[in-house]
Amino acid sequence: MILPRERDPRMITIRRGGTLTDVDHRLLALWAAQCAEHVLHLFERAEPADARPREAVAAARAWAAGELPMMRARAIGGHAMGAARPLTGAARFAAFAAGQAACVGHVAEHDLGAAAYAVKAVRSARPDDPGAGREERDRQRDRLPGRIRELVLRDQQCRDSICWFAFSD
Repeated sequence: MILPRERDPRMITIRRGGTLTDVDHRLLALWAAQCAEHVLHLFERAEPADARPREAVAAARAWAAGELPMMRARAIGGHAMGAARPLTGAARFAAFAAGQAACVGHVAEHDLGAAAYAVKAVRSARPDDPGAGREERDRQRDRLPGRIRELVLRDQQCRDSICWFAFSD
């Protein structure tokens, strides 16, 4: 479970009583899609005929561009997570990352789900490399848009313990 019990108003859209702007919400979705796409090959290597996670990454981007309704993106994300369930290891985590990315339009906090599952995928793919997760986390942070950088870094600190410590050293 990557969602906090108490929601941070900075991660709730203005329409729902928080302070998150639509622009920042869409940037979170694009960043989450980028995180998930980076590890997508780990799923596709195991399940080359299953397009559901790739479709979820595309859905996150389409929602961010205003080309796909949120409920449709969320449903596509659910299908990607369905692709993950029978699997283990890196392939499973990569599919979950894609599913989480597609759900950011519904709940912004899913951005860290995508990022954390991507870190877990890399850790699982490279179990003999103690720095693999940190390397992936740093790669993700390097790609954070400046406009949402502080928001995401603070959220990583707050939710690191419920995101399998994916964001700590």
